[in-house]
Amino acid sequence: MKDLYLMRHGETLFNQRRKIQGWCDSPLTEKGIEQAQKAGELLKDIHFDHCYSSTAERCCDTLELVTHQPYQRLKGIKERYFGVFEGESEDLNPPVDKYDDFFPIYGGETRLQVMERMVTTLKDIMEQDACQTVLAVSHAGACRCFLSHLGQPEQLLNGQKLGNCSILHFHYDQGQFTFVEMLNI
Repeated sequence: MKDLYLMRHGETLFNQRRKIQGWCDSPLTEKGIEQAQKAGELLKDIHFDHCYSSTAERCCDTLELVTHQPYQRLKGIKERYFGVFEGESEDLNPPVDKYDDFFPIYGGETRLQVMERMVTTLKDIMEQDACQTVLAVSHAGACRCFLSHLGQPEQLLNGQKLGNCSILHFHYDQGQFTFVEMLNI
């Protein structure tokens, strides 16, 4: 059995200013840096065979604060794309359950599109013989889309919010992910 630790990046300027981030980027705040350092402390006794990051700067910076191991950047674990709403105020967001009805009209991705690329990318990683214990830093929306292939994220997380630097732990065996727990800093 293999282990995947899928982590959300630390707090960013856009998180703080309530901006829709998606594929656009913003730097970690001081709080985000502290969150990543605390996550590093939480994970310090786990030996990761391989580490991966979304191509977003906020994820790379978070991973570099969590561990000093080399890592690979992957587009497949990027955040959901929000089309023309990238960088706009979160006040323009519809309810989460309406995202699929709204954002694709304006060039954004659906939950299913994000889920499929996340599942494909993470399975490809975990199928490698050398990948026994993996850390991957991604985004809240992308992580929730990934979780949705196992069931309702709200139920799996027992109603807990996927906060900055939250870590989702999964087992991987015979092509299947099993959610184990969420680790919070």
